Parts: sequence; C-alpha cells; structure tokens
Amino acid sequence: MEMVIPLSEVFLAAAIHASLQLQLGGLLLLYHASLGKHVRTKTKYLVDSYISGIGMLVFLSLAATCFILSCYFDGMLYTEEILIIAGLLIAMALIVWMFYYRRGRSTELWLPRTVAKYIDERAKNTNSNTEAFSLGVLTSLAEMPFTIVLYLVAANSIMALEPLAQLLAVAGYTLITILPPIILRLAVRRGQTIVEIQRWRVKHKNFFRILAGIGFLTLGLFILAFEVLA
Repeated sequence: MEMVIPLSEVFLAAAIHASLQLQLGGLLLLYHASLGKHVRTKTKYLVDSYISGIGMLVFLSLAATCFILSCYFDGMLYTEEILIIAGLLIAMALIVWMFYYRRGRSTELWLPRTVAKYIDERAKNTNSNTEAFSLGVLTSLAEMPFTIVLYLVAANSIMALEPLAQLLAVAGYTLITILPPIILRLAVRRGQTIVEIQRWRVKHKNFFRILAGIGFLTLGLFILAFEVLA
C-alpha cells in the first residue's frame, strides 16, 4: 500500500499531462507545414525529433523538480504545502473548464496570440531535426502554466519511492505524456490525413476539456484524501 498511493498519484498526474492539447496542436502544425514541403521520410524524422524534444523536456523538468525537493524540502513536502497544491489542482480544474479552449468551432487554445503566432511560424519554418526538437521543447514550455503543478505532485510522490523505482517512475511519467503524439504519428502512418484528425479534435474538444478538468479535480481530491486527511 505504501507504493500504491505514490504510484497512483504519478500515473494520474501523467495522464492529465497527456490529456492537454498543446503538444498535439504543435505536432499537427508541423505535419501540415512539413508534408507540403518535404518527402514523407524527412517529415517522419522531423516528427520523431519533435516528440523527442517533448520527452526530453518532460524528463528533465520532472527530474529537476525531484532534485529541488531533495535539496530544499528534505525530500518531501509538508502537509501545509500539499494542501496548497491540492487547492491549486482544484482551481486548475475550473480554469481548464472555463478558459483552456477559446470559444468557437476550433481547437484554438488559451495561449496569447503572440505566442500562438510564434509557434505557428516556427512550425512553418522547421526544416531540420534540431529545429523540430526545439519546437517540441517550446510547446512543452508553453504548457508549463498547467503542468508545473503536475510536476510538483509527481515529484513529491516519486521521492517516497526507492531509488530504482524513482528512476522508473520518472521514465514512466515521460512515456505516458508523449503517448498522444506517438499515437497521432501512428495514425498518420496508417493513412489518416491531417484534416481528418483535426476534424476529430474539433468534434471532441469538449470531451477533452471536461476530461482534463475532471483529471485535475480527481487528483486534487485524491491528494486531500490520502495525503492531508490521512
């Protein structure tokens, strides 16, 4: 039972992270720009580099958060700090429900116009693996206002595990967060077009918004039940 609760919190945080849509949106922009300029082989390498950029930043961000906790918080957060994080998670649920998507029949996200335009331009001008990698890093950084609290939850839970389990948990969190881009890549490889995928995202955007909000709310209540009240 001692490992079940921390691992459950890590899994929930990773699943919520994976349900956010900016990384998928950036990948679709990259596909849309690349397929019109390059042969499919080069596009495949660009997409692989993009996903690698996401995975690298997620892995390093979570590892850095664990390091900060180990150095400055004695390896674990106190009950008062955990209570604040739980409150932030519940607040994030409301923010996701109300503000994550802009109004209208599109999947345009909460990003400021200048940031969204910059990501769009970077995707259009990506011609090398290095640029694709940096685009993946950029989209992950832009999602930080929603993911930083997830890193805190996951890192605090990971620090309760054994050293080997800690490394596996960080790797598992990273793998879960990059599953949606990997699935999208496989869908394109099997013949799905970018237009079809985007239409599907538009059709189900309310589902993803509600799902992400429920995820934040569930994780917040889970932490209250097992970390604070317990």
